[in-house]
Amino acid sequence: MAALRLETCHVACSANRTPNVVSWGRGGTIAFGTCHSIALYDPQERRVLSMLNGHTARVNAVQWVHKEDGAPETHLVSGGTDSRLLLWAAHNGKFVQSVQCKGHTGAVCAVDALYAGASILVASAAADSSVRLWLCGDANEAVCLDSLTFSSGFVMDVSLALLPSTKVPVLACGGDDARVHLFVQSREKKLQRVMTLQGHEDWVRGVAWTSVGGDLLLASCSQDCLIRVWRLRAKSGRGAHSEGARDDGVIKMKEDVFGVEEQDEERVFAVALETVLAGHENWVYGLHWQPPSYKGGERQENLSLLSASMDKTMILWTPDQASGVWTEQVRVGEVGGNTLGFYGCQMSPDACVILAHAFHGALHLWRKDTGSGEWRPDVALSGHFNAVQDLSWDPEGEFVISVSSDQTTRLFTPWRTEPAGRPSPTWHEVARPQIHGYDMQCLAALGRFRFVSGADEKVLRVFQAPRNFVENFANISGMSREELLASGDCAQLPEGASTPALGLSNKAVFQGDPAASNKGGEEKFSGVSDQYRESYFHPINMTEPPPEDHLLQNTLWPEVQKLYGHGFEMFCLASDSGGTLVASASKASKAEHASVLLWSASTWRRLQALPCHALTVTQMAFSPDAAMLLLVSRDRTWSLWQRQQAHSEPQYRLYARTTKDTSVHSRIIWSCDWSPDGTYFVTSSRDKKVLVWGPCTKDNRSNSVALAEVKPCSSILDVGDSATAVTFCPQLCSDNGYLLAVGLECGRIIVYGWRPGGDRAGGQDWIRYGETDPSQSHTLAIKRLRWRPRAGRAGVPEERAWLQLASAGADHAVKIFDINTEAL
Repeated sequence: MAALRLETCHVACSANRTPNVVSWGRGGTIAFGTCHSIALYDPQERRVLSMLNGHTARVNAVQWVHKEDGAPETHLVSGGTDSRLLLWAAHNGKFVQSVQCKGHTGAVCAVDALYAGASILVASAAADSSVRLWLCGDANEAVCLDSLTFSSGFVMDVSLALLPSTKVPVLACGGDDARVHLFVQSREKKLQRVMTLQGHEDWVRGVAWTSVGGDLLLASCSQDCLIRVWRLRAKSGRGAHSEGARDDGVIKMKEDVFGVEEQDEERVFAVALETVLAGHENWVYGLHWQPPSYKGGERQENLSLLSASMDKTMILWTPDQASGVWTEQVRVGEVGGNTLGFYGCQMSPDACVILAHAFHGALHLWRKDTGSGEWRPDVALSGHFNAVQDLSWDPEGEFVISVSSDQTTRLFTPWRTEPAGRPSPTWHEVARPQIHGYDMQCLAALGRFRFVSGADEKVLRVFQAPRNFVENFANISGMSREELLASGDCAQLPEGASTPALGLSNKAVFQGDPAASNKGGEEKFSGVSDQYRESYFHPINMTEPPPEDHLLQNTLWPEVQKLYGHGFEMFCLASDSGGTLVASASKASKAEHASVLLWSASTWRRLQALPCHALTVTQMAFSPDAAMLLLVSRDRTWSLWQRQQAHSEPQYRLYARTTKDTSVHSRIIWSCDWSPDGTYFVTSSRDKKVLVWGPCTKDNRSNSVALAEVKPCSSILDVGDSATAVTFCPQLCSDNGYLLAVGLECGRIIVYGWRPGGDRAGGQDWIRYGETDPSQSHTLAIKRLRWRPRAGRAGVPEERAWLQLASAGADHAVKIFDINTEAL
């Protein structure tokens, strides 16, 4: 049987919380570090092209190696908390790891690189208080040319360039001593300090070179909220330091000079302060010079500087053509929200789009309108910035909703009405229903526009979609607004939701509520509590995915219920297919705390407690007909509960269970799921075993008081690593076999087929259909796998030859895979 191919449909991720982690290439591709990976993102196609997996810890710095002719880059350098530098090279249209640089003993925080003939010169700064210079040659080897030690200080950023009209590299280093240090490479390939530039009054966060008019300009930004621009030029003769003096009636700035030997000739260069730029009100973290443009092979120099600050703004600075005075041309940024400002900035090759990445990992794009010249927010990639703990499809399979340790719940859907000309719709985050004060752990869907979530707070919260979301979801997904609104009582739906500044509950906002308009006017505070008013909801009509500031303020869902009963942090949730029942479990180290609570989704009454396990119940699953409830636990056992028909309200009794003596699993059982016909269930464990149990047919589901005996009905599948997630596909194979996806602790996903009655003795009942390749896999443990509940791809109508699989990973990523079923 032919192997299945998993194609990556979408990757939702965000930039790491470090200043130097984003780089925009001349070819138009944005490279940024996300957890342990590097994402290559195309802002035109609005999708992640590929993921580069090679680091074993957080990626802190990413930099394209720019070519002098402006051609698309073929090399990328990255540095991480694993103390390594990796050089990536383009090979057959894909980037592969070509060189590894080892030598630092601390996390690498900044990198820069340039071409030196056929080799690449790389500079790196790390938390071990050192700066190293590397030469990466064609032999896929890296040589450390020199290492600089800054005693107990740290270098925050480095930038490499070639001295004017020479092949001599000059390195700028900015650090915590509020100075910028300049080094040049000697004949012996060693770095020599030639100058220290003073003026900043706090840590220097960023440095960047650019070439203009035969000179070099160096920009430095600092926590003193200022930007300083220095000019380095070639000097005809060597002279002493020249103070500010009058020459032909012109006042010149003080110049510092230094000499460099090149090919038995001494060259002299002078450095002077060009300007000081004041405009930001908080630490300035990032700088980026406008890339040069090329027309007919000729380099066109464009002098403008982009800066990003923790004051939540970016400023574009340009010098006046006549006077040379630098002025602020454009200021963009966030208004409101709960972010802590921008960590870095980048400019597109044509200077028509600018980008910033924020403290919470979000990418912010502004695009210049060709007609009006105004800068407007544009659609950008978004995703979680911490481990994604759980996810679920809506019952119709039109969107995915996920929860994360970053304390947010996010909703992703295809943008079906996006600009024409794209082969398929792209996925985007269209709502952030819950922004919480606790790490989120679990969720369960209750119908299309209602869900319940649990966090590290012992409370369950139930959310209902507001009218404004339903209308905007219809606009973005291309679905019928009338059809969506017909699913509920539209007149009773709130318009939106808002959260008090010092609260955790999303309050409903109805039409006509002053909070829905907030018309402005003079505010009057009558008490201390009034000074902390909620971030008001503003109804917006969206025809495209919202930017980050709208996601933060205008896409919350109102909270309709709180459920109390657990004594410890929530761990897992499950709901039946009809959305009428909810089962919840919390962390537990004793049997008395490990009981599962059963709730009615109509009255929100607690129906029952299900005591059985001795430790935390790690996952639960209702059978498709809700007649059975399966629990798996940290105590290495599972229990099966049967619904009692005699009661007016749902009641479950213990039907079957394993004990320490009868359990096949020898380690924590992480995950479980039911087959689509409810006949079998599967368990996966840290002991690397996946096992199918059953059959649990209606014929053998007696109401006897004695416990039934449910045995393994498959051979033990050893997947080679801790199996942290498992799920049955809702669609059967052509031979009436079952399709399963298994997620591993290493981040790999494997798709298996299982046939009841196969040759268990030889393990022939399992068929390995396919798996994710290293670039598709997560880099950390798979937390959850979910098949789309119906055949086809979301956003692509009338297509049944495909299946979609969604995965949540501890590497901060939500991934959606397309799987073609024609081979089955």
